[in-house]
Amino acid sequence: MELLTWFEANPYLGSGLIVIGILGLIFIHDVFIQKKYAILHNFPVVGHLRYLMMMVGPEMRQYWVANDKEEQPFNRSEREWIYSSADNENNNFGFGTSEVIYTIGYPIIKNAGIPLASDKAYKQKEDPTAIPCLKVMGESHGRKKKFRPRSIINISGMSFGSLGMRAISAFNKGASLAGCYHNTGEGGVSDYHLLGGDVMWQLGTGYFGCRDEEGNFDLDKLVSKANANKSVKAIEIKLSQGAKPGKGGILPGAKVTTEISNIRGIPKGVDCISPNSHKEFSTPSELIDFVERIAQASGLPVGIKAAIGKEDFWIELADLMKERNEGPDFITIDGGEGGTGAAPLTFSDHVSLPFKIGFSRVYQIFQKRGISGDIVWIGSGKLGFPDRTIVALTMGCDIVHIAREVMLSIGCIQAQKCHTGHCPAGIATQNSWLEAGIDVNKKAQNLKNYIDHYRKELIQISHASGYEHPSQFVASDIEFSSGVNKFSNLGEILGYERDKITFSGMKELLK
Repeated sequence: MELLTWFEANPYLGSGLIVIGILGLIFIHDVFIQKKYAILHNFPVVGHLRYLMMMVGPEMRQYWVANDKEEQPFNRSEREWIYSSADNENNNFGFGTSEVIYTIGYPIIKNAGIPLASDKAYKQKEDPTAIPCLKVMGESHGRKKKFRPRSIINISGMSFGSLGMRAISAFNKGASLAGCYHNTGEGGVSDYHLLGGDVMWQLGTGYFGCRDEEGNFDLDKLVSKANANKSVKAIEIKLSQGAKPGKGGILPGAKVTTEISNIRGIPKGVDCISPNSHKEFSTPSELIDFVERIAQASGLPVGIKAAIGKEDFWIELADLMKERNEGPDFITIDGGEGGTGAAPLTFSDHVSLPFKIGFSRVYQIFQKRGISGDIVWIGSGKLGFPDRTIVALTMGCDIVHIAREVMLSIGCIQAQKCHTGHCPAGIATQNSWLEAGIDVNKKAQNLKNYIDHYRKELIQISHASGYEHPSQFVASDIEFSSGVNKFSNLGEILGYERDKITFSGMKELLK
């Protein structure tokens, strides 16, 4: 009764205390109870403004700012598809396409007159979205530990250091749940890469995780670590990447913690700038020697990753591989549209060819020499959507690597603060407060959901076109608009058809 009297006597003060109490409860809920949203944990109370603006955004955006197709590098519609897929919610869109389908370069996937009946297509009971790779890494060169990837969709290289331990942990656990593999990025193998998912160990120019005190490559360290961790299935030598080709990796000193310093063998708190080229080789012939040294010592398939510019290197490499019957078991082609944690603007915008151009040029070099079929081809660079994946497979890819799309699936909001160490979603940061917003198990499940929906849609589109596996698409199945009432198929545009595949059915492949 006295409390009520006090409130009547002090209405403004009493109302203020009620508001403070409510805000306090919201703060406690956001930080200590809810686990779904890193933004709410890292920015309690005020973080709700973002979701309020998202809720009213579609109505407001028709008058203000950008439409759903204008934002870059991923527009709002693309992000919404990933977010909905990751949360296992409705990822369909209503009212028909909002694309201008006569725009030059717009792709069309041709459906069959009579689709392949989905209920008659073979699916694995344990994972009905499983799409294994048709090729086996290391088979053509007789590696001891050959590897057939269980998924044609896999996680691209993102280093521990560039990303935090919780993000890397979520990726690896998610890879295990989804049955795909996880590329370590050039930062090397950390404990957070060893949580159950298959691993592709990437070797950059810094040789992190397998270097001596002077920064030189140490083969014994690599073999010892690979043998000790059976989840390491392949080694990828990074020559360059699409967002900064010919430029070494950049890890700002603010991200070089004591743990990362110990893992990489570098000074704490100091900018880590990797050399722009490898010490172990300087010619295509020496690169093949390096590949064979690692493959012979480890037994693992060994490949290379590169952004594409001048063609003379690739011509010489293909000639030597044909002559010696040695060399990379797989080749990852990264497009200039690919992402990175940090890079100079001009490198990101103007150096290296975009994926479709770079891949087609390199693939044809090897195809003309009759050895493209001996290589597992991997595409990378904004390919994390079913339509782009089908185009990449039709061009000759066997596998697709995705990075930023995977980040979006665990909560990235495209703030583009990766290079600052202040990622608001707690992904591209070493800040313990910001990282704490990531619930590893929840985000691992989100990643799995995204991969499952992604592969499910790939299978559905394949069935619509009369195929069982998306690698069965041929160049005449894809057409690109070249103006009103004028379309050209992919084979006419590229000037080649991908190698004919050997496919005995999903049932045989999923045994």
